[in-house]
Amino acid sequence: MRIGRASLQPLLPILIGAGLTTLFFLGITYFREGGPRDINSNDRARILQLITQMRINIVSASEAETSAVVAQTDQAATNFAEQARAATASVERARGEVAPLISRSGAGNEKDLFARFSQAFIEFQQVQTALLDLAVKNTNVKAYGLAFGPATEALHNLDDALNRVIDASEGTADAVAVSKAAFRVQIGALRIQTLLAPHIAEAEDKKMDELEAVMSVEDKEVRDNLDRLAQLDRSHDQAFVDAAKAAYADFTSIRKNILALSRENTNVRSLAISLDQKRKVTALCQDPLDALQQIAQQALVKQKIENPRAILGPQ
Repeated sequence: MRIGRASLQPLLPILIGAGLTTLFFLGITYFREGGPRDINSNDRARILQLITQMRINIVSASEAETSAVVAQTDQAATNFAEQARAATASVERARGEVAPLISRSGAGNEKDLFARFSQAFIEFQQVQTALLDLAVKNTNVKAYGLAFGPATEALHNLDDALNRVIDASEGTADAVAVSKAAFRVQIGALRIQTLLAPHIAEAEDKKMDELEAVMSVEDKEVRDNLDRLAQLDRSHDQAFVDAAKAAYADFTSIRKNILALSRENTNVRSLAISLDQKRKVTALCQDPLDALQQIAQQALVKQKIENPRAILGPQ
């Protein structure tokens, strides 16, 4: 059955009315939903949130690294190192979430900035690994602990034994010679002790070699005078001289441990990394993140200005 044009004319008002009704309800829905929305606004809001978190966590990681470097105990250094690694892991998780958002919603400059950050962050992680591996060993701090603890105690024992040797020689023909030899032992041992702290603080191997060469000269002088004391004190009790030799042997053993720890130089090396490489690579990470943060903020502000109803949300 064919419907002619004339037969459709009575239906036109009904069709037009139905169309207008449909458009009316579509318009209500349109404005209730806040009008047209930027399809990237949600992405940009999430990008802004993640970038902000990344910047905070990079600063947190950097501060924890510094604390690990200057920590005075192994436990404290280890705790700060764990905090630094945790903050860096949070940055990496956020970076993995930002990547597809930037790829989908970002402009060319945003993608370039994100690529710059990703490359810098790889360097940041490498520097952090090197720094923390050194910081947790704490060898310079341990060396200082030995130098101002057991080594000092050994020298006190040496002084006590030498004073006893001097007292025992009073009134003998060798009293003056014994006093001179004992004094030279004390002076030589103290000179060695004064060189330990500069050795621990020294960053260059060549200067360490020079300090150790001076220590070797002083060490020979001390040993020679201890032998001289043993010869001068032949007619007296050798127990005091033996005690002096034992105390100096203890000091020598401790000194060798101090020099070995000092040679590792982990605190000095980690501090150098912290002041140089870490500072630079942290800035390389923060600069593109700062630019990305500004772009995301500006994009969101622009979207709200162009679509003010989006600020109000659904009614």
